[in-house]
Amino acid sequence: MLKQQIQDDMKSAMKTGDKTRLGTIRLILAAIKQREVDERIELDDQQVLAILDKMVKQRRDAIAQFEIAKRDDLVKKETFEIEVCQKYLPEALSTDAIASLIEQAIAATGASSPKDMGKIMGWLKPIIQGRADGKTVSSQVKTRLIA
Repeated sequence: MLKQQIQDDMKSAMKTGDKTRLGTIRLILAAIKQREVDERIELDDQQVLAILDKMVKQRRDAIAQFEIAKRDDLVKKETFEIEVCQKYLPEALSTDAIASLIEQAIAATGASSPKDMGKIMGWLKPIIQGRADGKTVSSQVKTRLIA
């Protein structure tokens, strides 16, 4: 289970004294624990991936803001946290693989216009979770539906 792997990595970071990695792993585990407590459930791997995906997205947004403010120290910190989070995410999908999935989604949902964007994204979301940026996929779907 993914959550167990993250906990094991926390223990090894503690043993090796890697404080920056340990801090990031603790942030991940805190986000997981927060959701489990709030919803009174035990998260499965798919839900943990959703949390990791959200954390990566938040850090990318923060990096954009820190670059505008010329805070290279914070950009470096956020970039490191993205690297740690991505270690637990599945391998990213290629552009061709995304295009193929979009075609499958269009065929499966019978979508024909930009109004059907929600159907397609709903079909794609569980497949692309943690493997592709939602904004990127959304723009590709929109381009495909307009064409």
